Amino acid sequence: MPRVATGESVLSRAVRIFEAFGAAQPDLTVTEIARRSGLHVATASRLVAELVEHGLLARRPDGRVRIGVRLWELAQRASPTLSLREAAMPFLEDLHAVVGHHVQVGVLDGDEVLFLERLSAPGAVINYTRIAGRLPLHASSSGLVLTAFGPRELQERVLAGPRERYTAETLTDAGRLRAVLAAIRRDGHVITPGHIHPDATGTAVPVRDAGGEVVAALSAIVPNDGQAFTVVPVLKAAARGIERALAPDQRERRTSLNH
Repeated sequence: MPRVATGESVLSRAVRIFEAFGAAQPDLTVTEIARRSGLHVATASRLVAELVEHGLLARRPDGRVRIGVRLWELAQRASPTLSLREAAMPFLEDLHAVVGHHVQVGVLDGDEVLFLERLSAPGAVINYTRIAGRLPLHASSSGLVLTAFGPRELQERVLAGPRERYTAETLTDAGRLRAVLAAIRRDGHVITPGHIHPDATGTAVPVRDAGGEVVAALSAIVPNDGQAFTVVPVLKAAARGIERALAPDQRERRTSLNH
């Protein structure tokens, strides 16, 4: 891979360009891309032109740039989370019909929770999550579940911080956080009233693979009025359904690997 004088590869610079985009910045000018990626404007302009040529970026008539459909196509074609999302969707839809607010599926990616899917409704309580969006592990109900059942080294990193405070209820105290993680392992769920927004309560449960390993968190975001407790059994039932749907796919993968 060709490298610039600084030793950074072209691929690394292209990744920096992709990372300049976000849910709040779906399209940018080349100058904005250069500033957000830390690249020289001329370098950013040249790389953007090449990425547009390959369909990984797309240029609007006004010159602004957005992520290209080709990049989405490639990600969908080979995504390791595709089978999980497909298995979860029927149960997510049923869950959404019962809950009436937000329901979502998240997975662990690095030290954050990455949301694969979210179903919502007009007038639903405020929710900061988005499809392909991320939240810190300590602050979200999904993140806490994934941390509680994650590797010990992950738990120690989260406990060591730093931990951003969203509201007065956010788990920023290490002792309190450790106790909550232990309770999640004992109870199999977590309820986080007002941890990210005062008006919202997150409730999450683990989703396991055929070997019993937690591979995702299933969560609901409802108003902070006490109704989250009634959501727990529905979430657990939906999680068991997803686990049953995942099992045949996992057995098929193991069989193909053995042959």
